[in-house]
Amino acid sequence: MAMKRLALSFIICQLAFCGLHAQEWTLAKCIDYALEHNISVKQYENQRRQQEVQLSTARNQRLPDLNASAGQNFSFGRGLTAENTYTNTNTSSTSFSLGTSVPLFTGFRIPNNVKLSQLNLAAATADLERARNDIRVQVAQAYVQILYDMEISNVALRQTMIDSAQTARLQALLRVGKASEAQLSQQQATLAQSRLTATQADNNTRLALLALSQLLELTTPEGFAIAVPVLPETTDGQQEDLPLPDDIYAEALTSRPEIEAENLRLKAAERSIALAKADLYPSLSFSAGMGSNYYKTSGFTADNFAKQMKNNFSQYLGFNLNIPIFSRFQTQNSIRSARISRENQLLALDNTQKNLYKEIQQAYYNTVAASEKLKSCRQAQQSAADAFRLTTAKYEQGKATITEFNEQKNIYLKAESDLTQARYEHLYQTALIRFYRGQPLTF
Repeated sequence: MAMKRLALSFIICQLAFCGLHAQEWTLAKCIDYALEHNISVKQYENQRRQQEVQLSTARNQRLPDLNASAGQNFSFGRGLTAENTYTNTNTSSTSFSLGTSVPLFTGFRIPNNVKLSQLNLAAATADLERARNDIRVQVAQAYVQILYDMEISNVALRQTMIDSAQTARLQALLRVGKASEAQLSQQQATLAQSRLTATQADNNTRLALLALSQLLELTTPEGFAIAVPVLPETTDGQQEDLPLPDDIYAEALTSRPEIEAENLRLKAAERSIALAKADLYPSLSFSAGMGSNYYKTSGFTADNFAKQMKNNFSQYLGFNLNIPIFSRFQTQNSIRSARISRENQLLALDNTQKNLYKEIQQAYYNTVAASEKLKSCRQAQQSAADAFRLTTAKYEQGKATITEFNEQKNIYLKAESDLTQARYEHLYQTALIRFYRGQPLTF
């Protein structure tokens, strides 16, 4: 009777699990949602937009400017008159002007500044993709952690079901005098420990789901569940066609955004040197404008406003050549500073490349270790399954104690759990290797 109730409870749990299937999130859905809602990614997007504004500003430096001005002045007290005498007078004047200037030659400052802004924009775009890659990896790690915890929880549930069934069996045997109170008490203690383990495993799963939901910027983890991927069948965990770290690194150099960003910054540093040298060259600009004035002095007659504005109307054209001679070594120091920045950027690029190689090495050896672990877990699971089957038969025939049965059961369930976790780990590590080679992070 107890076994029937236990089976019914298990069926209800499975039906509830299937009912939630429509709400489950795949890894691809989690990654897409995180990329859309993650605050860090949005900040990098804003930095990229800021660089777009800087590029627009740099390009517009080629355009002429246009300025208008108007002035109204009043003067009081003694002043020089038209007759070259001094007298107390009040004078007012009104002026209007409109002018423009066009840079003709700026020592190549404008084109260098435009190119520098283009490089900064490209680097910001690569930084954005690097941030997206970081989120992809973080989501995948959190996703696999949930799979680990779910498997441990599943094993704990199965262990509780087996222990509950054995407790019911011993209760029935006790009633007919074929089991002792000590055996039943021992099994009840085992069942209580199994239930505690199951509760702890469920709590760990909930915490892992909470961590992923927070990474996705979800307001609550309630109703959030992930889809369990279908694990591919591999032969003893052997990894086929796993490239060597140097080969993976060679591919990564051409596709990883962090390398692209540092290379672009190196080009920007070289362009900054050319930009600093612009102050060594003369600059030439063209200007043009027009204006008019109106004057009125107390005690003297003056033409009306319209007539004066017409008579005083003037225009001008001009060229302005500025030749740098001595700038207190400011230009030379700016060039030296730009060259030092380029050397620092070379070091930053070298450091990024070395860090990438270290990451690839770590991922490679983790993948190799995961393959070996999967192979060992397969063998251990097969051995544990055979031993548990034999121990169960002996126990049912009265040739094995409840202690021996429980020990072998725990070994078998742990072997199955280790195998599933090893397969998830192997799945993640192989996906990470493909990710370093420029492929999407999916499994």
